[in-house]
Amino acid sequence: MIPIRVEETGVEPLSLAEMRGYLRLASDETAEDALITCLIPAARAAVEAAARRLLRPARFRVVLAAWPRLGLLPLPLSPLVAILRAGRVDAGGTVTEIEPGPIRVGPDPWEAPCLLFGLDLPPLGTASALVEVSAGCGGEGPPVPEPLVQALRLTVADWFENRGDAGHEGAPRSLPPEAAGLAAACRRMRL
Repeated sequence: MIPIRVEETGVEPLSLAEMRGYLRLASDETAEDALITCLIPAARAAVEAAARRLLRPARFRVVLAAWPRLGLLPLPLSPLVAILRAGRVDAGGTVTEIEPGPIRVGPDPWEAPCLLFGLDLPPLGTASALVEVSAGCGGEGPPVPEPLVQALRLTVADWFENRGDAGHEGAPRSLPPEAAGLAAACRRMRL
């Protein structure tokens, strides 16, 4: 089971204006704005991968063939914010809404994001279960931790300053060492 990102629901944790200030660009130097605007979400994705945390709120869909036997479903979505919708999906793709009351977010949505399932859920039979959740910092979730915002700033600045440098030839850029250290300090551990 892999959560499917359905929609980004919030704004980037770092704005163009904030990044322009960090790069110390004069107000009349707008030629690079499009590049900076593209670097921000790319750097956010790299910091998210390194920290295993979502820095922008989004809506995710989880489809299950059966209810979890132990009533617990760990999710790789930190922080897990809320359950938005639950339903049964029949073979024809029709969704019958289920009151999400018996499904709730686990006690530690930051370090151990999971869904807890009660015993009073309707049987699925040949149907599948659909659960939509909200996850990520910002919006209704917790604020983005400052070390991760700084990692984002450092990454955008590094990629901005070193764009076009030889040696990468299409390979994905890694986080600069300082940003990698900040992301590692906030990294969600896996067992």
